[in-house]
Amino acid sequence: MPAPKVPVSRSDAHSWLITGPLLLFGALLSLPILLSEKPQPTDHKFGYALGLLALAALATPLALRFDIRRQAFTTRMDDIPVVLALFYLSPWLAIFVRVGAGLIWNVAGVRLGPHKLAFNTASHFASIATANLIVFQFGLGVNESPVTWLVLAAAVFAGNVVAVTAIAGVMVLLQGVNQLSHFLKSSLIGFAVIGVNIVLGLLMLLTLEASRWGGLLLVALAIVLGVLYRSYSQFFRQHRSLTEMYALTRDIAATNHDGTLPDVLLGRVRALVAADSATLWLPEHGRHHEVLLSARLDYPGLLDSATTPDLFRQLAMRSGKTVVAGPKAGPPELQSALQEARVKDVIVVPLRSSGIAIGTLEVAGRLGENVAFGKDEVQLLETLSVQVSAAVENSRLVDRLQFDANHDALTGLANRRRMLGALGEAMTGRGPREVVAVLLFDVVALREVNDSLGHDAGDEVLVQVARRLRDLAPQGALVARVGGDEFAVELRTASADAAVTVADTLRAGLRDRMVIDTLTVDVDTNVGVSIYPDHGSEPEALLQRAIVATYVAKSRGIVQLFNAGLQSRSVRRVGLAGDLEASLNTGELEVYFQPKVALKDRRLVGVECLARWEHPVHGLVATPDFVSVAEHTGQLSRLNGVVLREGIRRAREWSDAGRSLTVAVNISVRTLNDADFPLQVSELLEEHGVPADRIILELSEEELLASGRGIPALKRLRDLGIRLSVDDFGAGRSSFADLSRLPVQEVKIDRTFVQGMATAPSDLAIVRTVVDMARHFGLAVVAEGVESELTLGLLEDMHCDMGQGFLFSRALPYERFESWLQIQADADPTVAPAGEVRWLRAVP
Repeated sequence: MPAPKVPVSRSDAHSWLITGPLLLFGALLSLPILLSEKPQPTDHKFGYALGLLALAALATPLALRFDIRRQAFTTRMDDIPVVLALFYLSPWLAIFVRVGAGLIWNVAGVRLGPHKLAFNTASHFASIATANLIVFQFGLGVNESPVTWLVLAAAVFAGNVVAVTAIAGVMVLLQGVNQLSHFLKSSLIGFAVIGVNIVLGLLMLLTLEASRWGGLLLVALAIVLGVLYRSYSQFFRQHRSLTEMYALTRDIAATNHDGTLPDVLLGRVRALVAADSATLWLPEHGRHHEVLLSARLDYPGLLDSATTPDLFRQLAMRSGKTVVAGPKAGPPELQSALQEARVKDVIVVPLRSSGIAIGTLEVAGRLGENVAFGKDEVQLLETLSVQVSAAVENSRLVDRLQFDANHDALTGLANRRRMLGALGEAMTGRGPREVVAVLLFDVVALREVNDSLGHDAGDEVLVQVARRLRDLAPQGALVARVGGDEFAVELRTASADAAVTVADTLRAGLRDRMVIDTLTVDVDTNVGVSIYPDHGSEPEALLQRAIVATYVAKSRGIVQLFNAGLQSRSVRRVGLAGDLEASLNTGELEVYFQPKVALKDRRLVGVECLARWEHPVHGLVATPDFVSVAEHTGQLSRLNGVVLREGIRRAREWSDAGRSLTVAVNISVRTLNDADFPLQVSELLEEHGVPADRIILELSEEELLASGRGIPALKRLRDLGIRLSVDDFGAGRSSFADLSRLPVQEVKIDRTFVQGMATAPSDLAIVRTVVDMARHFGLAVVAEGVESELTLGLLEDMHCDMGQGFLFSRALPYERFESWLQIQADADPTVAPAGEVRWLRAVP
């Protein structure tokens, strides 16, 4: 795109290239009259000349400005005395009147510089010389003759053509040809006004010729015309301002959605107040960067700088009031700042929103050497500032809504919608040897952080993960938050292997410890990768397959690249979700029972209830699989409830049969977030008439210690008499000091340590320590995974309370468990009257 053409700008001194030829041109036109022997009227004419000079000097400042289709032309009443001077005076006195009136106004009125004064004088001289020559050549007929009217009209018209041509010439010389078309269009309207002035001048001439006393009427007419000219001038200025205000308001309203407010605003404001520059300044606010743009008379586009000294806008922002300064306005320090910046005058109006200054609208350098900004321009800008403030706020609101629609509020990253859009664009614009990769990061254990440290801490983890991903991601990659604890990175790379390498690097960078308040948190992620075109042709499909890969990565602990086999497993899980709900509704889910044995005398003291699901198509579904499905579909609490109800019901039956067995049920810590859960347990116990101390609720060590919000529910359950147990103790990072703050009565040692204690001294030491410490804290100990007599003997030596494992029995369905109980009782001749079974035999 070519750069905009900057208009030519030369100093006023170059105007002598036009002024000199104009003087020469006027002199040449005057030669025929000077050399002519034709007599010139002289009787009583000098008095006329002085009167007409006074009339011309009074008429010159009376200017009328017309606006047609945003074009402007300024004309004056000095053509009227020129008509009279051409008729009554000699050519030399006519020159005296025309040039003298201009000098009086330019020196005493506007006080132009020497270059402009010389040009105006030469222009007046050339124009009156042209008119003199026409009158001299064609002569004047009888006073009342139309020939006289035509000659005078042609003379005045021709003189104005010369003046307009001279102005056009100097404009092209100083500012270039760009402004010429605008000036010529305005001049066409001005010549119509000149015609009106000529007619008025001829009417005055006829009145004077009819009666000398008509001069009194002409004086009155001149006064009336002067008042009318001023009134019309003010009317047209107001009309122009209202028209521009309406057009500007309409255009501002149309820019709220396209971000072109400065382009529309500044050029129009600059032209409206006839300023050298107009500036919009919006300081940095939130995520909105600073805006400083200016429209200049000598530049067609917008500049990112301003002629207004910074002192003025800071003062306007602090005070919230309009700041005006110029040659005769403003305090000395502001005038001094203007002189240093070489700016004639300035108006700075604060933009307000809800009573707070949000920026400024500024104009600087009123066009015209002897013209300054006044009260009208201040009022105009203050009126405009209301519209501009509303437009800025609306523009920011639209921008904020668009940003919010495409970004995550917490992290500021792109959201799922923006991610899918960018993914589609990347797919379309990728290179021939590129692949588009989606790296999906699932933050591990975020829910536990929320439960233990609060949701504010969880949010801080997400914010830090987002910040790290932004910093670590390759240049050109898009980082987005696409789920509660899921982040995605979209990038173009050379191959799938390269994408996996980037994912490994990012995952390693995210593993650095995070400090949340005063706590140090270890955060890990599961990462799945999918690529286009190998794994999908649609953005949604590509992201979904990255999610599938991430799900598999949870169990493997590696960065997982998607493959078709993973998709079938994912589809199977989706199917299981619906089937699980149906199984819960129809009671197809079965509860198995595994014995818990007192190691001191090998007496059966209780059972653990375990859910099993035999799917009609997939067969026996692994417990971790359907528990995970229940967790992700919100059915885990219901699953826990089914197992708990079945356990309590069987406890009642065993109690009626003379077997006082405890029933242990695994529940999720998230179940404790339900404030009604303790009440539901109490109602189940009351419904079946089971004592509360027969029920043991087991919670995993990691979940239990991470949860802070579940403690009140645990205390309510304890108060009901229900026993609480910590499952898989030792697998996490907790200590007995951590357990001391929880209302638990039992710990279950993780099976990995129990199974290894016969061969690994370290595992043996861990189990021994747990048993000793539990006894110190008054907690019962259950060893899981007892599978050999050697292990059993070691546990007995440690005085471990209870054991559970394949050495005694696997988990059995209710009917087989009842048969196992009967076998144990029949095989043992020493059966207690209460139905207690001793010296249990293993069941494979």
